[in-house]
Amino acid sequence: MASQLLLPPNQFTKSVSPQVFITGDCQGFSDLTLKRKSNQATRVSNGSSLRVKAALRSTHNKSVVEIPKQWYNLVADLSVKPPPPLHPKTFEPIKPEDLAHLFPNELIKQEATQERFIDIPEEVLEIYKLWRPTPLIRAKRLEKLLQTPARIYFKYEGGSPAGSHKPNTAVPQAYYNAKEGVKNVVTETGAGQWGSSLAFASSLFGLDCEVWQVANSYHTKPYRRLMMQTWGAKVHPSPSDLTEAGRRILESDPSSPGSLGIAISEAVEVAARNEDTKYCLGSVLNHVLLHQTIIGEECIQQMENFGETPDLIIGCTGGGSNFAGLSFPFIREKLKGKINPVIRAVEPSACPSLTKGVYAYDFGDTAGLTPLMKMHTLGHDFIPDPIHAGGLRYHGMAPLISHVYEQGFMEAISIPQIECFQGAIQFARTEGIIPAPEPTHAIAATIREALRCKETGEAKVILMAMCGHGHFDLTSYDKYLKGELVDLSFSEEKIRKSLSKVPHVV
Repeated sequence: MASQLLLPPNQFTKSVSPQVFITGDCQGFSDLTLKRKSNQATRVSNGSSLRVKAALRSTHNKSVVEIPKQWYNLVADLSVKPPPPLHPKTFEPIKPEDLAHLFPNELIKQEATQERFIDIPEEVLEIYKLWRPTPLIRAKRLEKLLQTPARIYFKYEGGSPAGSHKPNTAVPQAYYNAKEGVKNVVTETGAGQWGSSLAFASSLFGLDCEVWQVANSYHTKPYRRLMMQTWGAKVHPSPSDLTEAGRRILESDPSSPGSLGIAISEAVEVAARNEDTKYCLGSVLNHVLLHQTIIGEECIQQMENFGETPDLIIGCTGGGSNFAGLSFPFIREKLKGKINPVIRAVEPSACPSLTKGVYAYDFGDTAGLTPLMKMHTLGHDFIPDPIHAGGLRYHGMAPLISHVYEQGFMEAISIPQIECFQGAIQFARTEGIIPAPEPTHAIAATIREALRCKETGEAKVILMAMCGHGHFDLTSYDKYLKGELVDLSFSEEKIRKSLSKVPHVV
């Protein structure tokens, strides 16, 4: 059966805003006030395509999932710590004061913390209740279509106001900036999930928000731009003529499609020259990955309630926040010896930083304004082809994910976009949710594994990160359905040229 929201039995007729009721098909739903009305469920107006269940199957099958009260920091449990970021001029480890012009103090502390858990502020938890906990859903119809013995679960983050996992970090970033008296925040965005999430969060805390959106996505995904503007943000295509970094790119290539690296350069430049302005980043950095671990912390509870242990955990990777959010709490359990899942990152074939990049210190942006970070990189001035998964068009991988990959705790593959959209159509026509182009990579990898299980007879438990819906990406689906979508791959020569400009750090 498809997953559905539950009507609680009579003994659960009080307000349970931070909790959800579950059964074996679907777990999770946020901020529901369930009242004593016979055979009637509270309406949930979160814009997602989540499905609801009419009743609990039995009184012994009821349970609750609470919103976690702490974020988890994987660094605390790693015996080999990740290399520190370096100052771009001195090549010495970065100091907190070196980041003060970009980030509020609390986020700087979180970036470098060795603490295992960080308390989530009450103000942030109250906003999380708008959509958290998010559901863990068993994809029974997809299993049936594939005729696989595998059991497929997906953790769905598309029910947030912005339609993705990005508000999990946008809200705390806006909160900490507002708490320290910041008036303006600037950022970059690819497909627009991050930009719209920060615009949403900024509107809640009275911050002015300015966004540089990768030009290709700015022009092809107008509705995400309109979301940002609806929440009060100013949005510019990147590269733009508003910054030195943007003007330099346009001089060399007036028709540049842009990249996340370029957009980061523009936003960082604006933050650095304005004292009342701070920079927010939607992926890559440790504090961002930290905030996203609320996904995996919830999911551990939900998998336990299902009585399942994942054999394989799959997520798409661009900068890595969605992947880290789901996988890092499970890596903790793996390090403890409690479970031993294979953890697999999936990246686009046109931008394969983990599978084709080098592990080296490099800039996080194109112009070389950020600290140097040890990460898997294709070179900071690498501009990926304009694939439809705009959120994955980043030249590098989060340093902490890169470190975990180097330590052997996870693996990585790349998949071309046509196979991804084939999987997305299968998923949409069985599970009802139209996925964003980014998680179609995880879907394609999941289908590959499920079909392998069909051949071997293995009943693996596959857990997949479904980080957002694709309601504003339908032009991509239009091209696929018309047969106009093509696979784009990287050029070896292009990467060699880009890698030649990676700084040499001894």
